[in-house]
Amino acid sequence: MKKATKIALAILAIIIIVIAFVSFTVKGTYTFTDFWTMFFDKIFNWQAFVQAFKPIIGRVPTSFIITLVAMVIGLVLGLFLALIKINKIPVLNQIRLVFVSFIRGTPIYVQLLLTYTGIPLILKAVNLNYGTSYSINDISPMLFVILTFAFNEAAYNSETIRAAIESVDVGQIEAAKSLGMTNSQVFWRVTLPEAATVAVAPLGNSLMGLLKGTSLAFVAGVIEMTAEAKIFGGSNFRIFESYLAVALVYWAINFVFENLIRLLEKKLQITPKKKRKNDLIQTGNPFDHGMSTGGNV
Repeated sequence: MKKATKIALAILAIIIIVIAFVSFTVKGTYTFTDFWTMFFDKIFNWQAFVQAFKPIIGRVPTSFIITLVAMVIGLVLGLFLALIKINKIPVLNQIRLVFVSFIRGTPIYVQLLLTYTGIPLILKAVNLNYGTSYSINDISPMLFVILTFAFNEAAYNSETIRAAIESVDVGQIEAAKSLGMTNSQVFWRVTLPEAATVAVAPLGNSLMGLLKGTSLAFVAGVIEMTAEAKIFGGSNFRIFESYLAVALVYWAINFVFENLIRLLEKKLQITPKKKRKNDLIQTGNPFDHGMSTGGNV
């Protein structure tokens, strides 16, 4: 069992012990059994809690689409921005600097509001200037949300990818070039695979953060898991039960993501084979060339 799991189980056990200790030692209006009967009857509605899962899980595909599409676009744009910075391309590097600074310096909630209210203004200006009749109603709210999250991910991922690329040993790049590889071949066959090994953990965290960030998509009118929990809780006035259900769904999904990322990290990790590893570890006297065993020098 891993250390983090042991700590989590220990904390859970302490909470249960504290609740049980307070229940048995501090005298209240109800006995221990009557208290929990009253709790699940008048305070926490178990039936509403269970019923909340079905509509929330029904919105999981919406959250997945936003997360995965935004992450793919964010990775491609992030790689592009990282290459601009590494190669210090004039003009583009200055634009990249302003873009990354703005995205990192403003809340994603505000970015969603800017996208949701800014694109209609741009369309209105285009219609007035060119006599077109583009309508904001023809554009899906999902597009606003995916674009906002994709640009946000691109800004953060660009720094992660840049750091990963720059961590690759220069000696390996020079060795590949000495074998006759072009710059493009060196990048795709040597630099990128090694950089991916370094970047997979922080990019995995970014993916999990993106999934949780989709809870803000309701700002642009997209009904995802959190919005569905809010709607369902408002319909039966059991808000806490609905929010607890959506929290558990997020937790379960991120638990799966966490383990998949860990497996990918192990798969990409470069470890020498056992035989080769033993060959690399020199044993015995390195200056003994067989003389101690009677061998020829």
